[in-house]
Parts: sequence; structure tokens; C-alpha cells
Amino acid sequence: MRMADSRSPSPSASAAASATGFTTDVTPGLADRQGAWAPLGNRVFRALWIATVASNVGTWVNDTASAWMMTEMASSPLLVSLVQVATTLPICLLAIPAGVLADIVDRRRLLIAAQSWMALSALALAALAALELLNPVHLLMLTFCLGIGAALTMPAWSATVPELVGPGELAAAVALGSLGMNIARAVGPALGGFVVAGIGSAWAYVLNALSFCGVIATLVLWRQTVVTSELPPENFSAAMRAGWRYVREAPAVQAVLVRCVAFFAFASATWALLPVVARHDLHGNATLYGALLGAVGIGAIAGALVLPRARRRMSANTLVAAASLLYAAMTAIIGLATSLWLIIPCMLLTGAAWLAMMSSFQIAAQTAVPAWVRARTLALNIVAFSGSMAAGSAVWGAVASAFGSSVALGLAALGAAASLLLGRRFPLHEGNVEGQATSAHWPEPVVVAEVDHDRGPVLVTIEYEVDAETVTAFLAAITRLGHVRRRDGASRWGIFEDAARPGTWVEAFIVPSWLDHLRQHARVTQADRVVEQAVRHHHRGPDLPRVRHLLAPAALSQR
Repeated sequence: MRMADSRSPSPSASAAASATGFTTDVTPGLADRQGAWAPLGNRVFRALWIATVASNVGTWVNDTASAWMMTEMASSPLLVSLVQVATTLPICLLAIPAGVLADIVDRRRLLIAAQSWMALSALALAALAALELLNPVHLLMLTFCLGIGAALTMPAWSATVPELVGPGELAAAVALGSLGMNIARAVGPALGGFVVAGIGSAWAYVLNALSFCGVIATLVLWRQTVVTSELPPENFSAAMRAGWRYVREAPAVQAVLVRCVAFFAFASATWALLPVVARHDLHGNATLYGALLGAVGIGAIAGALVLPRARRRMSANTLVAAASLLYAAMTAIIGLATSLWLIIPCMLLTGAAWLAMMSSFQIAAQTAVPAWVRARTLALNIVAFSGSMAAGSAVWGAVASAFGSSVALGLAALGAAASLLLGRRFPLHEGNVEGQATSAHWPEPVVVAEVDHDRGPVLVTIEYEVDAETVTAFLAAITRLGHVRRRDGASRWGIFEDAARPGTWVEAFIVPSWLDHLRQHARVTQADRVVEQAVRHHHRGPDLPRVRHLLAPAALSQR
């Protein structure tokens, strides 16, 4: 499968990791003994992790061959950087629809189809290279096809990781995913360089095609646990709207998106221009380019071993700040250095910083959303990452063409460091997975007869009695609750005081249909319950706040 290597927020091939199911049993006591390694005690996660590493090795072999082939076919840094653009642009265009699909269709079948598509694309590259018919247009087109497969798999994989491991193991599982990708980064580029230099690029593409087979086999063997619902599945357009609505009302998700774009737009320069640095600045060949990428992978592996301790000692925002500054410093040095002995240590530290940034953003995104909308919202995070990588690669390629790679990397380093200024306005929220679990604490609506799912719109009112001295605190609490109502399906929301009975406050929100309101019942989380309790704390009545469901006339619902 086309995994999202360390350059991608979540492995496309890793997507498989969501999938193999043999069994989800955890080896007894392993979680207690291993800490950061505990997710590997889960047989499903372990099998998928191994398959993902193998597939990511194939992906790196493929990417190394493609980048190097482009330097042989075209000397322009812009064309070389377009290989990275062709890899990430499909993700920008398709990740959001793919995220919607991953939330409403069988993820296993979606993943198998995507992996098969990528295997065929790699075989097409191999055939053209073997027949000596590969040109820059073919290379970019088929790289784009591989990117399509990655776009289809990334959201599904991202949404599945929290379902494979326990809530307390999510951070470790994300770090292990990054570690696996960087093990592949350490092996794949060097292997790709040797393959291209030794037996030709065609064999590099063959190896990538074969690497998908393990992932596909693992997916086929997956015995997926299907969670059924009494409610009908959302249609595509409704699911798309629900995803946008959720992100609009979720500051924690918005913070991750903004920070991703701000950092990776500048960080992309390193990946886009590294082939140019290897060939023109260091006067090397494909083997040297693979070795530089391998050094990044080794640095990331070392970073993964240190990262759990760093997370215990500092907040996510502090860790991101430190990693951003380290990455920026290494980028600047790479742009200026002409000695291989100086660049290699820089690549090692670059890998460690990259791993810290990737895993921090992934964990923040994963813990910010509940299961029902996870793939859709994480798809936006993928788009933010991939879009900034694609646009950044093109921009820095153009800057390098005009002013040289040293100037481009220096400017990118300044931008990466300056992105930290957004940390105060958009801090990463360190949430918890347990808070995003469904609470199911809302009682079923009281109705005298079954209501048609299409009936609507529906007006829901909740009546509170609030003492005058606590009104300010009540309004602050219920404003936060208003975001929850809109996020989970309400098209309008408001809070009103009864003019005839001061102290009587009525919360009112409208949902488009009765089915939409039933979905609200299914979507409420443990974190939402805490927000509701903060509001009800100010209710002075002996009973629970009075809830009413008002239906529009059936004739109006049919219009």
C-alpha cells in the first residue's frame, strides 16, 4: 500500500494497520510490562504494524527511484520538486471525500481497493521504466495515481488506530506508527539507492508493487468487528456537511489545522530540495541521496525511543516549540553546508525533530474528535499537511531555481521558526480519548407515536431556573454547550430569558429532521456530558430541566 511515510500525517500503508484483524486479543500483562511498546501486544495492531513497515520500505524505494529518475531526465529544480507535488496533491483534492467514505462505508473493502490500485500503478511505472519509455510526464502522472491511493487510505487508517488499542495506548500507538515509518525511512531510501544504481529503476518499482501484497493479505484476513446502529447510515452529502460543521465548532481541531499549515509549508523545503542538494551541492549519486534519507530515518528511530520520556516531562506545546526550532536550525545548516560529515548529523537531528512534530500533531488531532466523525475531521488534518507540503514544495522549488537551494532553505528555516508565533493564539489542546467515548446518557425522546425520520425541522427546548447571582457563570457555561449542539447537528441555537418569569432561561436549538436529532443522541460524548453538567449545576429547580421536542407540521416537512 502507498503508505504515508514520515512525510505524511498517517501512513497510507499504515492504513492497513487499521485493518488486519485476525484477533484483537492483547497478550496478558504485556501492556503493563512494556509501556511505550504495549500496543504491539495487540495481535491485530502488531500484524498490521509489521505489514506497514514492509510496505513503507517499498514506498521509500519507489520514491527514491522517482526523485532520482527525475533528476536524470530534467535538470530543473522545479521539475524535481514536482515529484513531491504529484505525491501530495491528490491527497489535498481527495482526502476529505475519502474521509467521508471511511466514516460511512466498509473501511476494509475501501482499503483493499486502494492498495490494489497502488500496486497496479507501481507495476505500470515498472513496465515503462523497463521498456525505457518513462518520461517526466509519465512519472508525474503515475506518481499522482499512487497519491490517489494514499488519499483513499489515510483517513481510514487514522480513524481506526484508536479502535485497535486501548485509550491509554493511543499516544504509544501513534508513536509506534511513526517509528515503523522511520524504520522504513532508514532502510528504504538506502535500498532504493542501491537498487537504482545497481539494477535499475524498473526493479525499484517492482519491489514497491510487491510490498503492497503483504498489506492486502493482512486486510483480507482481517475479521472486522462491525458496530451496528439502529439508525440508517448517513448519505454522502449529509456526512460531508456534518464534518464541516463539526470542525467549524471545534477549536481543538482548528488549532491543529492552523499549526500544521504554518509549519509544514516551510518544512517541505527540505524534502523538495534534498535531491538537488545531494546531486548538485554534494556532487553525489542515487546512493548518497538514499543515505541522506536513511540518516533521517535513523534519527527518527532514535527520537522515537526518547519521545515517551520527553512527553512525560513537557507539554505538547513545549515539545512542538522545541522540535520546530531544532528542525529550522538543521534546515538552515543543510542549506549552507558543503561537507557530507556536517550534513549527516543534521539529517539525524532533522529526523528526530520531524518525528516529534508528526506524532504531536497526530495525537492532538486523534484526541480531539469522537469516533462518529473521526475519519472526516482527520481527513482535514491530512489535507492541511499535504496541501502545505504540495504548495510549499512548488514554491521552494521555484525559489531554488531563481536564487539557489541555499537561499531557499535559509528562508524556509526562518519561516519554520516564525510559525511558533501562532502557538499562543492556537495552542494544541491535550485532550483524552476517554472523553471522546459515547456516553449515551440522553434519555430517549418522549413521543406518543413513532415519528417519521424525515419529519422536521425539529425545535428542542430546555428550560432552566437560574439564580440572579449565578447568571453570568450560567451563560458562560451554556455558550460552550451551544458549540456542542451546533457541532453535533443543530442548524440554529440560542438562549433566551422569559420576560414574564425572570430567572427562567430557555435554551432552544433547531435540527433539520427527526433523524438528525436522533443522531445527536447517538453522538453525545463523555466530554459533552461534563459540559452539560456544568450548565445544570446552575439549575436551581428540584427536577431536571424540562425538555420539549416540537415538530413542524408534516405538510411543511414534505416541502
